[in-house]
Amino acid sequence: MNDASDRTLMARAVQLAWRGRYSTHPNPRVGCVIARGGEILGEGWHERAGEAHAEIRALSHAGPSARGATAYVTLEPCSHFGRTPPCARALIDAGVARVVVATKDPNPAVSGRGLELLREAGIQVQEGVLAEEAARLNPGFMKRMNTGRPFVRLKMAASLDGRTAMASGESQWITGPEARKDVQRLRATSDAILTGVGTVLADDPSLTVRRPELGDIGDATEPSRQPLRIIADRDARTPSSAKILQGGNVQLFCASSTLPTEPAQDLAALGVSINGVAWKDNGIDLSELLDALGELGINELLVEAGPTLAGTFIQEQLVDELWLYQAPVFMGSTGRPTAHIPLDSMADKVCWTVLDRRQVGEDQRLILARR
Repeated sequence: MNDASDRTLMARAVQLAWRGRYSTHPNPRVGCVIARGGEILGEGWHERAGEAHAEIRALSHAGPSARGATAYVTLEPCSHFGRTPPCARALIDAGVARVVVATKDPNPAVSGRGLELLREAGIQVQEGVLAEEAARLNPGFMKRMNTGRPFVRLKMAASLDGRTAMASGESQWITGPEARKDVQRLRATSDAILTGVGTVLADDPSLTVRRPELGDIGDATEPSRQPLRIIADRDARTPSSAKILQGGNVQLFCASSTLPTEPAQDLAALGVSINGVAWKDNGIDLSELLDALGELGINELLVEAGPTLAGTFIQEQLVDELWLYQAPVFMGSTGRPTAHIPLDSMADKVCWTVLDRRQVGEDQRLILARR
C-alpha cells in the first residue's frame, strides 16, 4: 500500500473516531478501518466505555475477509484485559497481515505493548500515519496519561468591551441561541465542568447538557451521561436548593478544615461528594485540584466560572484552550470583566495565539492557546 492510500484510509479512521466525541468517557476516542487494496472491508469506532472497541467493531463488520488485510487504527490496540478483551489479540486471531497505527497509547504502563504483541505474531506494523490528527482526537487522554492532569478549557462569553455581566450581575443573555447551542456541544465533549461558589450563588446554573439544545449532532453517538459537576467552595456555602445539585453527579472541593462542619455534612447527606483540598490567599489550590481530578479519571475539564477563578487559571498558566464567545454588543464600563488579572504594565500582558476563529450565529467564537 502506498503512503497516499495509507493516509486516506487513516483519515477515514480519524473521521470515524470523532463519532464518539460525546460518548466514550473515560475511554479515548478511537476509529478503525479494515481494508485490502484500498477497498474498505469493515469499519468501526468506539462508542461507549464497556462496549466493543473500534477494532472489534471493524473486524465484526469485515468478517472472514479481514484475513490478510490491513487494519488502520487511530490509537495503539490495547494489549490487556479490562472491561473488554485485548484488541491486539483480536487482530492476531482475525489473521490481519498489517496494522497501521497513528499514535501509541500514551499510558506508560501499556505503551508499545500492543504493537510488540502484533510484531511477535508476525504482523507488519507501521506507526505515525496522521499522528497529529489522531492526537487531536484525545487531548485530555493524552495529557492525563503524560502529566496526571486533565486538559483544561476555559469558556467565556463576553461583549465587545470585554464584559461578562452588568454591574448588577445580570448576564442573560450576552450571546445568541446559536452560540449557546455550541456551548452545549462543548459541555457534551467534556468529562467535567468546574465552577466556583460565587457563580452558583449569583446565577444558580445547572451546568448540564440539555439534549434538545444540542441540535443536530450528525452521525455522532448520542451522549448518555451528564458531565461531572465540580464546585470550588471553600466554606461549603452552596445552598441545598441549588440547581447544580439536581440529578446528582456533583463533587464539591472545600477547605480541609470545612469538612467536619455542618454545611458540608448537610451537602454530603444530599449525595454530594465532599473533598478537602488546600486553599491559598487567591482561592483554591488549582494544582492540587487538577491532580485530584486526574486521579478521578477526568480527561477534559471545562471551566465555566466567574472572573476570580477564571483569572487564577490564566495567571497560573493552567489553561490549555480559551474558548471566547464574543457578542456584537457593548455592555458599558461598569460591567464585570472576563477575568481578574492585576497587571502593572504592558510588559505584563498575557498573550494568546488564535487557533480557530469562526462565526456562530451573530457571535464570534475564538479558540486560543497561551503563547
